[in-house]
Amino acid sequence: MASDRIRAACIVGWPVEHSRSPLIHNYWLKHYAIAGQYRREAVPPDRFADFLKGLSAHGYVGANVTVPHKEVALALSQPDDRACAVGAANTFWFDGGNLRSTNTDVEGFLDSLDASAPGWDRGLQKAVVLGAGGAARAVVYGLVLRGIANITVANRSEGRADFLSQRFGEGVRAADWNKRDALLADAGLLVNATTLGMEHQPELALDIGRLPAHAIVADLVYAPLRTPLLAAAKTRGLRTADGLGMLLYQAVRGFALWFGRTPEVTAELRALVEADLAGRKE
Repeated sequence: MASDRIRAACIVGWPVEHSRSPLIHNYWLKHYAIAGQYRREAVPPDRFADFLKGLSAHGYVGANVTVPHKEVALALSQPDDRACAVGAANTFWFDGGNLRSTNTDVEGFLDSLDASAPGWDRGLQKAVVLGAGGAARAVVYGLVLRGIANITVANRSEGRADFLSQRFGEGVRAADWNKRDALLADAGLLVNATTLGMEHQPELALDIGRLPAHAIVADLVYAPLRTPLLAAAKTRGLRTADGLGMLLYQAVRGFALWFGRTPEVTAELRALVEADLAGRKE
């Protein structure tokens, strides 16, 4: 339980042991000399609603929520426009006794791209997003916010890609997963929002030789940090953004809401998490 002097937040998931969020937030707490704690809470789906409703009673001023709870959590809180648009919430805090929620994956994706490939959205004519789950919804919504008018979503289950097209408007189109290579010829941005390429998952089969020379490649997978997709993109000399950047930047606003200070994503923090990823495989 948190004391009157120590504010505490947590990440709630099932499983949750693999999460690097405690490493990130506890680094910031120590760096800024803030009396606080950030913990893991492994909560199965059948106990999640009760846990979130009793978040304050558990001693927490807020929380992050990860799989499989993000969509369920939306209905258990007061979501902002961003969480409603994405259809999932990952960050929770108390506002006048009310449990509020948002989705920081959107800014995590955009801020990571801004840092890794400055100016990526200037003159961008077409983006291709692989995947149609919660992460892909955050990516597509972020691209819509930046005014990208031509977004193509390819997913192994085409019905889910159709759902994104319906949700985000005429600028978002669904495509056949088996025709994904053909989509790359005029794509200025490629985003992998699937689990393909993740440790213990199949590799993403994709002919990125079809991408134009100015294209940027982003992969939301961060374990391994250098995925086969990013390795192939770097071999071609393309600019890239890895999944660790998104993980770091999505944490910023939650920390500010809970602990009252907007933290910086620094090279030192990134090196700390990189070392942890190298030493503790998922």
